[in-house]
Amino acid sequence: MEAQPHTTLAPPLLLSRLDCERIEALLDSPNAAGIDTTALRGELARATLAESADMPADVVTMNSVVRMVDDAGAERELALVYPRDAGAPDRVSILAPVGTALLGLRAGDAIDWPLPGGSTTRLRVLAVRYQPAAAGELHR
Repeated sequence: MEAQPHTTLAPPLLLSRLDCERIEALLDSPNAAGIDTTALRGELARATLAESADMPADVVTMNSVVRMVDDAGAERELALVYPRDAGAPDRVSILAPVGTALLGLRAGDAIDWPLPGGSTTRLRVLAVRYQPAAAGELHR
């Protein structure tokens, strides 16, 4: 199967105001020291903000569980978490490149993800299997 060309257009991002505030505090904390946070700061700057109660259920927020597929057809499910909750194979930190890439995407959106060695893969969000706001956990 021939690989599809990658586009450089980034899909629109919708973030909860609470997630944005917590991530900005994280970026100013010692936990982010020594980590290149340029991409994450750029994503926060270009995002549209909404209140947690107004977040559509198909948007990837912090603590969401996401089903995604890469351009090789490999599917995986993971939770987007803060660094203190990362470490398990199915949990990815917001400070990791894939965490930054997924934040604010909606089911059906795709984005290029850099891989070690300089190549990229395209990640497509198949479904948001759990999202705190949609589950009524507005302050998680």
